[in-house]
Parts: sequence; C-alpha cells; structure tokens
Amino acid sequence: MSSSSSSIPTSEVPEAEMAARAQALVSGFHSVMRRISAVASPDRSVRLVAVSKRKPASDIQALYNATKHTHYGENYSQELFEKAPVLPSDIQWHFIGTLQTNKCKQLASSIPNLWAVESLDASKKADALNKGRAALLEKNPDAQKLRVFIQVNTSGEESKSGCEPSDTLELAKHIIEKCPHLTLQGFMTIGDIARSKESEVPNEDFILLSKTRDEIAKSLGRETNTLELSMGMSEDYEQGIKLGATNVRVGTSIFGARPQKEDAAAKKDVQTPMP
Repeated sequence: MSSSSSSIPTSEVPEAEMAARAQALVSGFHSVMRRISAVASPDRSVRLVAVSKRKPASDIQALYNATKHTHYGENYSQELFEKAPVLPSDIQWHFIGTLQTNKCKQLASSIPNLWAVESLDASKKADALNKGRAALLEKNPDAQKLRVFIQVNTSGEESKSGCEPSDTLELAKHIIEKCPHLTLQGFMTIGDIARSKESEVPNEDFILLSKTRDEIAKSLGRETNTLELSMGMSEDYEQGIKLGATNVRVGTSIFGARPQKEDAAAKKDVQTPMP
C-alpha cells in the first residue's frame, strides 16, 4: 500500500469532474467538522469517522489528499477488503457494519491498518478476531493490537445488532481476560433516529449507552474516560456529541446519498442503517 494519490486510477474520469467531486467532498467534510466543533466540549476530543459505504475508493483518496484525514469506516467487509489494499497505508480503518463470525479472522489478519472494529457483539466473534490478530502480529510484530467497541442494542429493536445492555459487562470481561490481542476501546450504539429528531428530548439510546459505559467502568475499576462512546451518524451526531460521544460515524453528510442498487459483493453482508 502507498500514500501516493497515484494508487487510484483516474484516467477515465474527466479532470474537471474529478476536481468538482473533490471540492464537494472537502466542503462536506469541513461542514461536518465545523458542526462538531460547535457542539463539542473543550475538554473532550471527538473523532470523525468518514463512512464511504458504496462509494468508490477514489472518493476516499480525494478527501485524504485534500485534508489528510485518516479515519474512515466501512459497513461491508467485502468493500473493506477491496479498498484497503489500494488506499494509503496510514488510513485508520473502522469496520462498523454487522460483524459476521466467518469474516472476523480475515478482517483482523489481512488488514494491518484496521484501527477498530466497532460492532463486536459476541464472545465467539471476539475469539475469532483475537485469533486473526494473533496471526497478523506473528508475521508483523510492529502491528498494533486491534481495538474493539462493543455494540450495544440500546433501543431493543430486533432489526439491529448488538448485545443487550445487561450482557455487556460479561463480554467486556471476556475481551480483557481472554483476548490478549484485542483492546477494549469502548462501546457503540446505533440510536433510534426518531428519538434524536425529538430535539426537546435527549436520545434515550445515547443516555443508556453512556450509563452502561459508566457502570462497566466502575465494575472494571477503570476511569470512565478510558472507555469511549461511539454514537451518532449523519442525522444525529450532534446530539450524540452533546450526550458524551467521543467517536461519530458520518457518511451521507460528507459523501452524499448512496446509490440505491447494491452490487453482489455488498449483498453478501447484512445491511446496517446508513450513517
């Protein structure tokens, strides 16, 4: 992998079109960053994960070239497997989609710059990720442990992945005690968008995730600020930040609307709400 912009073929795209697209991406990115700065507290940094689901690698390359932003997220493992090798090696990838057990080992072992998996919801998947990362570290001792966020189903919706809040402590202990090649980074939820749109009422999902984090930190004997909160997408990241998020996953506000028709590779992965 290379940090050179030449890694993405552009010869078939008109130069003016490329420039206009890059300008639109940069404009969207800076708009989101300004909105994050407007609501974030001075004593808490907020990480922006730019989510490029079903967008070409050239979009990421253009945004990276213009801003040097390095945190990018993917919902589908197949897209990540295809994009990571052709994009700069200092990109810090986040996998945020529904995590399938049979993809865990490959995710952890084949993408050295996979910075975090944000959708871990079962000990079996943690074991598979740990095994995959162990294989990578054996070949590349300079690689880092894999950070993981436990996804918590705070809304109780059957359509959403995530473990129950009451089961989260057990999974956290399993990661810490049984998975030496993983680092528990924090907790993630996909909140109910309708709750966020009720501006007069704070989103109950975000409040519950924060409460769950605080209780688990106390049980583990850790300071709450050592465990992050990943909550908030394009439609509700500002409320997520107001309620304690340190990590937000924003796609549409930067990359624009996704195409409705998915390719065969994407269909192999279970869909998750569009960030």
